[in-house]
Amino acid sequence: MSEGWRDVKLPADLCAAIEREWGATFATLEDFLVFVMKELGAVESAGMDEAEERLVEERLRALGYVE
Repeated sequence: MSEGWRDVKLPADLCAAIEREWGATFATLEDFLVFVMKELGAVESAGMDEAEERLVEERLRALGYVE
């Protein structure tokens, strides 16, 4: 696995909403995204069942993170 960084394109309005909501907790949008992705990876590796996976995906979709 590469230790470098990759660029990701996200909708500007979504980024602004995250910064408004989480800006006091995370210094940057990148910090927030790294945290969320690590948490999702930890949950995934913990062995969620299919129902839990669907619930998480539905919540992320409702929040605009997944299309």
